[in-house]
Amino acid sequence: MRESRLWFWHILSAVVILVLLGLHMGTMHLSELLHMAGIGSGEPVDSSQVFRRSQQAVYMITYILLLGTGLFHGLYGLRSIFFELSLSRSLEKLIGGVIAIAGIALFLYGSYVAVIVFQINGV
Repeated sequence: MRESRLWFWHILSAVVILVLLGLHMGTMHLSELLHMAGIGSGEPVDSSQVFRRSQQAVYMITYILLLGTGLFHGLYGLRSIFFELSLSRSLEKLIGGVIAIAGIALFLYGSYVAVIVFQINGV
């Protein structure tokens, strides 16, 4: 039952990643098209533009959601690959624990960076 639930979250995270990356790519490319039409504010990957976007709450939340779903999806996939090697139960538990701790640490660090950049005043 637990594996079925994790697999469901794995598939759901793929859908969320698809939507968030679609929005992210649309924002990047739509920004360039709007700029070409004289409406936008410049190169989307210019550091000043990146910081300007990062200081908006909707982008910070989107970055954190994308980080969380991407980490879960990727690390659960990595865990599944290891588990297909028919390892001992204790080694599977160890691998699962290490991957979970690494995922939580990476999520906390990435979220911290997103919040700090969000709080920076002026660039």
